[in-house]
Amino acid sequence: MIAEIVAIGTELLMGQIANGDAQYLSRRLQSLGISVYHHQVVGDNPQRMREALTLALSRSDVVITTGGLGPTQDDLSKEIVAELFGLPMAFDEASWAAIDAYFARTGRTCTLNNRKQAMFAQGATILPNECGTAPGCMICHEGRIVVQLPGPPTEMADMFDKQVYGRLAAQTGGCIASRYVRIYGLGESQVAQMCASWIDASDGVTVAPYCQTGECQLRVTARGQTETEALARVQPVVTALCGVLGDAVYAVTERSEETPQEIIGQMLVERGLTVATAESCTGGLVAAKLVDYPGISASLKEAHVTYANEAKVRYCGVKPETLEACGAVSEQTAREMAQGLREASGADIAVATTGIAGPSGGTKEKPVGLVYVACADARGVQVCRLTLGGSRARIRELSALRALHMIRRSALASR
Repeated sequence: MIAEIVAIGTELLMGQIANGDAQYLSRRLQSLGISVYHHQVVGDNPQRMREALTLALSRSDVVITTGGLGPTQDDLSKEIVAELFGLPMAFDEASWAAIDAYFARTGRTCTLNNRKQAMFAQGATILPNECGTAPGCMICHEGRIVVQLPGPPTEMADMFDKQVYGRLAAQTGGCIASRYVRIYGLGESQVAQMCASWIDASDGVTVAPYCQTGECQLRVTARGQTETEALARVQPVVTALCGVLGDAVYAVTERSEETPQEIIGQMLVERGLTVATAESCTGGLVAAKLVDYPGISASLKEAHVTYANEAKVRYCGVKPETLEACGAVSEQTAREMAQGLREASGADIAVATTGIAGPSGGTKEKPVGLVYVACADARGVQVCRLTLGGSRARIRELSALRALHMIRRSALASR
């Protein structure tokens, strides 16, 4: 089956919001073995919506729309699909009652224009909205399936997962399963060269590289009648790739969107390890990333933003003479920051960052992008010197990622 996603909303075209709905739906459709060939984005204009939907229905088995289900005059997604299929609109009393009840629960008054949201193409399967006011619907007509979902991401995802996924699964007769090999410390070209024999293979298991800030991924995908069957084809390839890439692989995940901080936070908590952070150029970014993992309070003992030299002395025990002789941005200062913080906090692992994130402040000897990241544990202190390019945000992001992965390696060594 071929699917197409049509996102409706002028706010998407104007760049006010990003089209995260299409990204989410593409991932979920992939797991069903449904191929997504096209994405469209169209504003709240009846004629352009009609053109976009006509084109989608001409080339796709499944068309999923997001947005255009609201109570205002420009919310015409359902009306236009009904028109294209030659179906009359019908009022659904149960949906109207649910909308009215939602307003009552939230302490608001339901106005008459909300009745529009209870109108559907005749014969549509109505999809109640458990998170908002706009119900969706699913229409099967002359060999085509149209699924109409609300635009807000929480409402869209809840409705798709609970009410649409199973219905589509029943029609595909199979599924696709994927695993994501997560790689840190190797560039995309290097990964592609090392794994070329699998990337170029055509034995029914697809290996596709993807690069993002600070890491590479290999998506390993296979089709089967069941998820178990598909995974049985995926796993030997994952094992082989991990063998070639060695300790550059930091995780194999079911979802590509799992973040390094979630993976590392879980590792710390499961191993009962504690961590403390002292940050200068990253300004608390390492700690903020760790806090993304729920339950990190069991491991994160304390975090300091030690921009000023006085703070490095007070909280980390950096010697004033070290700062005088070597400067704040130096291997020696980073080492003393991590070691001193570990001793003062009692944490199993302490990390420290100090550097020049720019755009100004650099010198010939210490240019913008020079960063030292130190990690102290029971084995001693490791210091990494980074020379990074790009914006201030990129330098801070890459420095924080290096700190996280130094924590990960320390945690692995603590076994």
